[in-house]
Amino acid sequence: MKHLVVLTGAGISAESGISTFRGNNGLWENYDVRQVAYIDSWYTNKALMLDFYNRRRRQLQQVKPNEAHLILAELERDFKVSIITQNVDNLHEIAGSSTVIHLHGELTKACNESKTEVIDIGFNDITLGDKASDGSQLRPFIVWFGEAVPLMETAERVVRSADILLVVGTSLQVYPAAGLINYTAKPIYVIDPEPLHINHNGVTLIREKASKGMELFKAFLVKGKPLST
Repeated sequence: MKHLVVLTGAGISAESGISTFRGNNGLWENYDVRQVAYIDSWYTNKALMLDFYNRRRRQLQQVKPNEAHLILAELERDFKVSIITQNVDNLHEIAGSSTVIHLHGELTKACNESKTEVIDIGFNDITLGDKASDGSQLRPFIVWFGEAVPLMETAERVVRSADILLVVGTSLQVYPAAGLINYTAKPIYVIDPEPLHINHNGVTLIREKASKGMELFKAFLVKGKPLST
């Protein structure tokens, strides 16, 4: 089987009703991004950050995978598929994808402050006073700005092994994840409704939202139909 590696971002989950991180005047679900997405904010206002991610977890419980997620899972019938996602939701797993690398953490997990202990919490809240086994406050298992991305080396290795790289729903503006396209010389396909300026040879842009773009890409990949780009 050929190895299809897929890098996904907020645009693939937006069609399921999950708000995107960027493009809202520095706000995310009416919260100041600097207050809820940076490690420094955890040490200045843990209550606010816990509340924000508790709300995101409750929202996640109400949504379902969309057609783009489902098509990626279906492609495992014909390809070895590895998904590298910048998203913290679990929609790829619910859709049936078997290999998912979460670069920025997972909303349904919690950890201690050193991130050496990780536990599944499902859709439950984390509250002030909830302690890990080492006595530290439990926190969302999220990679915030200012923290290292521990799975980057794994992601780089996976991209190097790709026969085809597909990028869905990310503007390739958030580093280090955006730099992953530089680890392959194989064909790269990008699904995004907006024009993107990508400094890389051999990129085919499919100007569609995630679900429609995935329909076109599947028809191209499996049935050999020409791409509408």
